[in-house]
Parts: sequence; structure tokens; C-alpha cells
Amino acid sequence: MVGWCQIPPPWTLSLDRTNWSFGSINFNILMLGIVHEGIAFPVMWTMLDKRGNSNSDERIDLLERFERVFPDAEIHCLTGDREFIGKEWCSFLMVPKAMRFRLRLRHSDTISARSGKTRQPGERVFASLKVGEHRILSGKRWVWGRRVYIVATRLADGELLILATNRCPKTALADYRQRWGIETLFAALKTRGFNLESTHFCHVERLSKLMALLALAFCWAMLTGLWQHQQHPIPLKAHGRRAKSLFRSGCDFLRRTFCDLPLRRTEFNQALQLLSLY
Repeated sequence: MVGWCQIPPPWTLSLDRTNWSFGSINFNILMLGIVHEGIAFPVMWTMLDKRGNSNSDERIDLLERFERVFPDAEIHCLTGDREFIGKEWCSFLMVPKAMRFRLRLRHSDTISARSGKTRQPGERVFASLKVGEHRILSGKRWVWGRRVYIVATRLADGELLILATNRCPKTALADYRQRWGIETLFAALKTRGFNLESTHFCHVERLSKLMALLALAFCWAMLTGLWQHQQHPIPLKAHGRRAKSLFRSGCDFLRRTFCDLPLRRTEFNQALQLLSLY
């Protein structure tokens, strides 16, 4: 998939989890993606045999698998939401081979003073922050038993966004915004695209293989969308975003082609050639 899509380094990684249920059966997938063109490309995933959050061991195993497949990858940073916290997990990211991370804190996570003698919940530390404002605490602070930089901003809806990072705190907020690419991926795999949650597969191994097929189909749709965008640029809306996503453009093109293959043989062959460019 990485070869097909020619994702340029350095890579921004996004880690998240998607889950749904079918009757009494719960499906839970921990996924790691590379964010490119505003969406995460799925490269590693773990089928969790439980409900709820992942633990540190499961995340560490996923990252170690990634590093074995891409030992020389240039990583810009790893982003993760409030689920991906904890001392063991943070320690893994920091030593011995430090990976730059931007991880969101819960409002209740305690942050030390610069001296390390006192601690307060993050919501109290940044209580005075107004909408649109951001603040970087001076020096490193103790969080989860590790010394990290702390950055925060007040979002438009009034919610507080607090990040922990081990390096370059000035770019942490901008980097973290790319995390949303994996949410966009989940929408493409599920309700706004392939309807993964509608599968009746109950066997974990079969579902993982289906996920692999959908990952390949997703890449093909993205490549097709980029090709179509080059031929006929997607217009921009007033807010500056495309009227249609690259994935939707490519997926719609492939769907139309498959539904009328005898009359669209040329278009099908052109789309197929996109997979042979690597």
C-alpha cells in the first residue's frame, strides 16, 4: 500500500480504535495509519478480543510490528487521542529510540509545576484559557511519571485540548490536527464508504483478512481519486475544502465503472494501470 500510494516522508502516524457490534458480538480494531492528503492510509491493525480501550502491551506490539516492516522510516510524529496514555506507553515512545509524539491528555490528568513539587489537573492549570488561545507551559512537566512538554488550546466549542509531547512543542497543535485523518479513514471504511460494520463475519481472522482487502480497495480508490482530480480538479467550497473528497471521487468512479463494465472497459483499464505504476 505504501508503495502504491508513494506517501512522501516524513510520515505522520495516527493511532486510533474503531468498534461496532453485531447482535451480541463486539468488533474492536486498533489501527495505525499514515496520514496523507488529509486521510490516514491503514498499514497495521490488531483485532482486539474485548470491548473498550486498548492497553499498553497491545499498542507497543502494534508499533513494534510497524518498526519491523519499516525499520528505516522517517517519522515526523505519532498522534493519539485521550485513550492512548499511561506511563508504560509513554516510556516506550521515549526510550531507547525516541519517537516524537503528540498525545492528548484527559482534563483530569495531573500536571506538575516546573519544580515538580505540586500537581494540578489539566483543566485547572488552563482554566483561564479563552477560546482560540493557546499556551505552552515553560519547561518540561511531570505527567504519567515522565517529563514532557505541555501545550493547550481552547477549541471553538469551549472544550479544552491539552497535549503532551516530548519534542518541538511549538508545532504540536498543528501536528495533532492531522490525527483527524484516521477518523476520516474510519468513515470511508464504514458508513461513508465500504460499510465494514455491515459485515456478518464473526471470526476474527476472517474479519482481519476482509480488513486487508478493504485497505487495498481504499488505496485503489484514493489513487483513482487523485488521478481524476488531476484530470478534472475538484472545486473548492467557501471554507477552502474540496466539494468532494479524493476517496469519494475515486470510489464513485470505480463504482460507476464496475456497474457498467462492458461500456466502460477503457476507464477500467486506466484505473487498473494505477496499481501497476509502482
